[in-house]
Amino acid sequence: MSYEAGSYDVIVIGAGHAGCEAGLAAARAGAKTLMLTINLDMVAFMPCNPSVGGPAKGIVVREIDALGGEMGKNIDKTHIQMRMLNTGKGPAVRALRAQADKFLYQQEMKLTIEKEEKLSLVQGMVERLIIEDGKCTGVITQTGATYKAKSVVITTGTFLRGEIIIGELKYSSGPNNQQPSVRLSEHLEELGFDLVRFKTGTPPRVNSDSIDYSKTEIQPGDDVPRAFSYETTAYITDQLPCWLTYTSLQTHQIIDENLHRSPMYSGMIKGTGPRYCPSIEDKVVRFNDKPRHQIFLEPEGRNTREVYVQGLSTSLPEDVQKRMLASIPGLENVQLMRAGYAIEYDAIVPTQLWPTLETKKIEGLYTAGQINGTSGYEEAAGQGLMAGLNAALKALGKEQVILGRSDAYIGVLIDDLVTKGTNEPYRLLTSRAEYRLLLRHDNADLRLTEIGAKVGLIKEDRYVAFNEKKRLIEEEKERLKTVRIKPTAEVQEMIASAGGSELKDGIKAADLLRRPEMNYAHIEQIVPSEQPLSEDIKEQVEIQIKYEGYIEKSLQQVERLKKMEDKKIPDNIDYDAINSLATEARQKLKQVRPLTVAQASRISGVNPADVSILLVYLEQGKIARISN
Repeated sequence: MSYEAGSYDVIVIGAGHAGCEAGLAAARAGAKTLMLTINLDMVAFMPCNPSVGGPAKGIVVREIDALGGEMGKNIDKTHIQMRMLNTGKGPAVRALRAQADKFLYQQEMKLTIEKEEKLSLVQGMVERLIIEDGKCTGVITQTGATYKAKSVVITTGTFLRGEIIIGELKYSSGPNNQQPSVRLSEHLEELGFDLVRFKTGTPPRVNSDSIDYSKTEIQPGDDVPRAFSYETTAYITDQLPCWLTYTSLQTHQIIDENLHRSPMYSGMIKGTGPRYCPSIEDKVVRFNDKPRHQIFLEPEGRNTREVYVQGLSTSLPEDVQKRMLASIPGLENVQLMRAGYAIEYDAIVPTQLWPTLETKKIEGLYTAGQINGTSGYEEAAGQGLMAGLNAALKALGKEQVILGRSDAYIGVLIDDLVTKGTNEPYRLLTSRAEYRLLLRHDNADLRLTEIGAKVGLIKEDRYVAFNEKKRLIEEEKERLKTVRIKPTAEVQEMIASAGGSELKDGIKAADLLRRPEMNYAHIEQIVPSEQPLSEDIKEQVEIQIKYEGYIEKSLQQVERLKKMEDKKIPDNIDYDAINSLATEARQKLKQVRPLTVAQASRISGVNPADVSILLVYLEQGKIARISN
């Protein structure tokens, strides 16, 4: 028996990392929002690695924060360790990574959601969507509650028809033995959505008291205070270390001898797993020439003895897992607390989405996170923010936001999904971005805060501070481009101590800073600024001056691409009427329905000749109407 339970602008189904950002973004953009989750105790739960950030992913977290999202603020409040990766490399690949106190992370995120003014958090399992005249206008829960809405966002993660697999054991379940969502998955099929079966996995968890840390290598956090959020001012200093050990030849032998019991190789697992996060049995088979593999021992929180055995993701039987653990240095007498497992789940084919993350099939219905075929908390959160924001903007009758590939890694992620699709759980990598030098960890606020402020996600005081930061950066860059440094004995000595060649004549400060051995601290010693500058402003000044030529080249490439991005493809185009198109190109263009010529050019199977034909067709104005 159903009953009317309430009416909202936006409903978000799910409260994982995508759902949390979607709900908060929708509410902060001004929409009356409802978040529905199967279990209130699972809000922002980390079923896999208790960490946030890393290569590309850490930049996504900075982008989420720059747009007005929550993940960066939340991990800053709840981490147990933080490190900057790739510090010896260029700024394009530097990334922050934090170990989370997974339980505190959940509690803080749940509290933030509960306190958000226009957001309601309710426990309930959605089983059906309400569709009227091709539009999604609400949802119906297992208990018969009917909620009406102008937009709906599905962020169900790995819960859709989830099945856990450990060895020969297979049972219906969401992650961490939670109740799966079966009927909603069946309902999406009824509505005509193409679903695929994906798989991911987790490693065992073990008791810290049973680990012999003397046989492992300590991995401490950074001494320098670091944060993901541009608003963070209080830093956690009492960090907990992680520990490094390795698999042994005995580990590999145990795996080889039990491959016939692995559901990956027995055929029990049908779903496609993530290539960039393989199970230990997959690593041993694929890289059989390697004598050992890294294993990181990562605490799950301050108030638990559970340790996450990073690098040992597996679905082998429990008895094999115990033997495998005992063969690893430091884990000879370890106590297994939770066995590793694989989980299979349904995902939708993401080429069924517009770049706004609205589904092409049903207006007002959005999807975000692992349901779209991605892996990782950060990828999910980035999508969640954009889907929640766009669902709110649509509900409020405002123009939606699409991030370009040159704007953000989030833009690269979404464009890859909706344009190319994915045949495996998608992971964001720095190599997927053409404009890595523009999409840096350090400049996410300069790229995206303006957008966040425009849609109401960035508060006024933060926006004022952001504009002041921009002003100070530009002023300092201009100062360094005009002030000259004379070749005094003091200057020559400093340059020599940095490993540089002496000056023959006076030089502008900016030109001296461009030398590879020089940094802003050197320049500051010689010609200090008249006003105090924060470290992030100094960092920006140094990067922008040092890499000015490379950045300018990237911006020129972006400008050239923008001309193609500006060439819109009308909704009513009939690709069958363009006779010269290759058959495969025609099929792909009809499937993806790109919004611009640039997007069309990125579709797999559409080659440059097809793009040229499409351009000629558009410029001639020969747009054939789709017959009713």
